Amino acid sequence: MRVILGITGMFLLCAGMALALWLPPYYLVQDLRSRGVDSVSTVVGVDTKPKYVKVRFVSGPRAGGEVELTDYAGMYPETHTGAPLVVTYDRKDPGHVLARAWVEDPPTNLPAYGSSLLAFVFLAFTTAVIWRRLWILRTFGPEEPPASSTADDKLGDKASLETKP
Repeated sequence: MRVILGITGMFLLCAGMALALWLPPYYLVQDLRSRGVDSVSTVVGVDTKPKYVKVRFVSGPRAGGEVELTDYAGMYPETHTGAPLVVTYDRKDPGHVLARAWVEDPPTNLPAYGSSLLAFVFLAFTTAVIWRRLWILRTFGPEEPPASSTADDKLGDKASLETKP
């Protein structure tokens, strides 16, 4: 039983991770598609990892402002300092900024695919273990009820005989 609970717990963990990796980038892209504003910008800073990409707006209502791009599933576009970049930002929340190419065609979200695959594998293992356990219990299980249940029946009969006059 512990094996079934353990594998089921791993399935739930991986399914939760998959949802956490799928939903935020999906909704970010949907928000930017519906109410995003395009702007030409210049890259003013890029970390080598990259942990951030900072851009300065050249056109649009926020011209002259600087902002860091929002990551998409932990990824940033390949760019360098001084490169032009067309970005889309959210009118309601200007801190949400993605490269326009990523709004039109988001990159592959490999961590979400991997955790979804792991969730599916753990679900398959859980199902296989449950079916195997049921098969073993049906095939090799006891043909008579366990001894404790038959002893209770005998005790009940003996007690009813003693109470009769």
